[in-house]
Order: sequence, then C-alpha cells, then structure tokens
Amino acid sequence: MTKQFHDTVLSADALDQIFREARSYNDWLDKEVSDDQIRQIYELLKMAPTSANMQPARIVWVKSDEAKAKLLDCVSEGNHDKVKAAPVTAIIGYDIDFHEELPWLFPHTDAKSWFEGDEEGRKEGAFRNSSLQGAYLMLAARSIGLDCGPMSGFDNEKVDKVFFGDQPRHRSNFICSIGYGDVESIFERSPRPDFEKFNRIA
Repeated sequence: MTKQFHDTVLSADALDQIFREARSYNDWLDKEVSDDQIRQIYELLKMAPTSANMQPARIVWVKSDEAKAKLLDCVSEGNHDKVKAAPVTAIIGYDIDFHEELPWLFPHTDAKSWFEGDEEGRKEGAFRNSSLQGAYLMLAARSIGLDCGPMSGFDNEKVDKVFFGDQPRHRSNFICSIGYGDVESIFERSPRPDFEKFNRIA
C-alpha cells in the first residue's frame, strides 16, 4: 500500500545533488550515457503531474552520430559545441492531439471530450504540461547522477520537420543535453533572489 504521508526528508547530499549544487553545463566529459540510463530517466519523469494525466510530452533522445548531425544543423551557433559534445540531447516536444490518448490515460471520465474542438486550448495545455515534464526530466537525470544543459536557441520549425516530420501534430518545446558535465565549462553561479524579493504569502 502506498503511504499517504511522507515523513522522510531527503538527505542534504541528495538535495545538493538535485538542487543546490546542480548546474547547467556547457561542455561534457567523454563518457557515455547508456540506453538503460535514458530509460531510468523516463521511468522517473513519467510520474510528473500533468493535467488530467494528459502526458503530452513526446521526447526524442538524440544520441547517434547521424541524429546528432541533424540536430546540429538546427541549433544556434552558441549552442553548437554544447550539443556536439553531449552524449545525449533530449528534444522535449509535445503532441497537440494528446487528447486522443486520454481514454486510457485518464479512464475515470470522458476527458477526451473536454479538449475536442479546442485546438488552441490543447496547444496551450500541451506546451505548459510538457514544460513541467521537461523539468522533471532534469530532476530525474540529476537524481541518477547525470548533469543537464537545458537550451532554447534552436530553429523549432527545422527541428519539427527533421525529428517530428512523421508526426505533424508534434511540436518541439526545448532541448536539454544530458551527460557528465565538465566543471571547467561553468562559471560562478549567478545570484539567486531571497524569498522576499519575488514572493509573498497571501
């Protein structure tokens, strides 16, 4: 039986690994990320909460030399070397027609009907919820000892054509390189605001 309440706080080391000491890397060590590790990441990220369990993210894990060459042709000059050196770069996309999967993903009610005839609403929901899943992807990768380098800076239309060409209702959201980060590629952490700067408790 699943516990209703969690009374265990993660260790300081675990919180450091996932949050406080985690960085966005710009270069990578020459060390492979295995297919098994990619699957481990997915098994964790799929537990992310999404509205009506819509699970809109569609992810392409760019790992082969052939796929990497295609992605390099789509990224900005500033991101070229980051992607080239990374063992894996995940393209986090989303499916505009995610609602077609809701009969089995959310069987409690006719959730599919909520989204039919409202493509703009589906686009908004798919983008928002795939962003959430992408954030969980990074937390999952860090939790199994890997580092991340999330990026925009690419031609969405090109990426969609090259990697989602056979799925014309899929769109790219952002990309994230994954591997073992080279500490020489990062600079001193930029400031993080105190709670009072951008928060209020109402």
